Amino acid sequence: MSYMALYRKFRPDNFEDVKGQDHIITTLKNQIKADRIGHAYLFCGTRGTGKTTVAKIFAKAVNCEHPVDGSPCGECALCKSISAGTSMNVIEIDAASNNGVDNIREIREEVAYRPTEGRFKVYIIDEVHMLSAGAFNALLKTLEEPPEYVIFILATTEVHKIPITILSRCQHYDFKRISIETITDRMRELMETEQVEVEERALRYVAKVADGSMRDALSLLDQCIAFHLGETLTYDFVLEVLGAVDTDVFSRLLRNVLERNVPVVLDMIDDLIMQGRELSQLAADFTWYLRNLLLAKTSDHLEDVLDVSTENMKQLQEEAEMIDNDTLLRYIRVFSELSGKLKYATQKRVLLEVAFIKLCVPAMETNEDSILDRIRAVEAKVESVEANAGQMTEKVVYVSGDGATAKKPAPKVELPKAIPEDVKEVVKNFRAIADETSGMMRTFLKKAKLSLGGDDSLLIVLPDNLSAQAIADPDRKEELETLIANRIGKTVSVDVRQVDEGRHFEDSFVDIEKMIHMEIVTEDE
Repeated sequence: MSYMALYRKFRPDNFEDVKGQDHIITTLKNQIKADRIGHAYLFCGTRGTGKTTVAKIFAKAVNCEHPVDGSPCGECALCKSISAGTSMNVIEIDAASNNGVDNIREIREEVAYRPTEGRFKVYIIDEVHMLSAGAFNALLKTLEEPPEYVIFILATTEVHKIPITILSRCQHYDFKRISIETITDRMRELMETEQVEVEERALRYVAKVADGSMRDALSLLDQCIAFHLGETLTYDFVLEVLGAVDTDVFSRLLRNVLERNVPVVLDMIDDLIMQGRELSQLAADFTWYLRNLLLAKTSDHLEDVLDVSTENMKQLQEEAEMIDNDTLLRYIRVFSELSGKLKYATQKRVLLEVAFIKLCVPAMETNEDSILDRIRAVEAKVESVEANAGQMTEKVVYVSGDGATAKKPAPKVELPKAIPEDVKEVVKNFRAIADETSGMMRTFLKKAKLSLGGDDSLLIVLPDNLSAQAIADPDRKEELETLIANRIGKTVSVDVRQVDEGRHFEDSFVDIEKMIHMEIVTEDE
């Protein structure tokens, strides 16, 4: 016999096996036991929550020869024929492909005939919102006053598309999304039956990704088991199969975002893409991670609201102290907007990278919630400049005539006594060397100015934080030093600096490139 998917193999046969919809099951069982069965039902809810399954069980229960506490016995001839799909009493109709007036007219003609066996003829119309306006109108009269032996069960995922005239003629039941705990318990039970070893953490992640759908959860679990057939299904295997990312990666991403380290963040994204991670899922999971951080900052009883391990809880609490509420809300807004765009985007990688750069560089945004983040970024730079000011210039304090203390202006930058020949050679060839670098470096180095650093090293000064961090990256710096060595045949160390905000290059550095070019002109003359 060919293999049967888990969600088909373990589809519930009675009300007791249906999980997460107790409020509906109890009501239907009570109606059957009291013989107060309605003539029209409307089952609403998201995909995979049990609408069609409950409809079939209900069809069996109302026709069962020996019902047990409102549930079908599963043993009588009627129960078996309905389960096998051979019963003439249960008619399933897919409204997506049978949505015309003629299809409904056929139903109206058929309901005139009594069931050949059992008490009721049950019509299950799936995705009923797909019916045309004419079909709905044709159904109205039959739905309002059907023969006593006919029951209509309408199922839909989009109840807002159902005409009010149809809604008013049905008993309305809302199927809720199934909780992570309920889905996990059900999958654990099925894995024991299938004799498959699965990590608890793996089951919980699958349940979370299923987003309240039992069918989706079982389909994803089936996929993961098939990929690693015969092995214990671990959390890492599930991440690999589903193209998802571990929370430790999100933690490192967030910490680099808080440090505004754009090059490292982009390198991490590149690694994830090369590993085959699905970008829409990555964005959704990172948004969920930010949501957990916000809850960690605003809730005193985390165990009640967060579904994470003890280790992850400690990590979240630590990171919650590193970020303020306003910044966190801005991050969530940026990624919420991104999730909507990624669905139809052709350049998903570009959108994802831009979103992360927005987090690192709040000045890119003009929204109100980014202003505080921009102010904090400026304050951090000011504090950094003040902390390093003593290393760049000497501050002399003197006492004025009235006893008040004051600071003398910082002295002007002094010219170097002599520029080493090796550095001169590099400066003369620097623009040619920069043209040999990779694309991003070449762009940034076009804006660079040259000065003399400590230990007679070449100082590359860049106008902004983004370009300075990019060139200061160890790998890129090594690439530049290698190109210099290949060009002049000597090793020259490179140091990278950034012009402080609000200052000019000339206020802190000497432009040795300009000096050397002036010497060359003089010699030519």
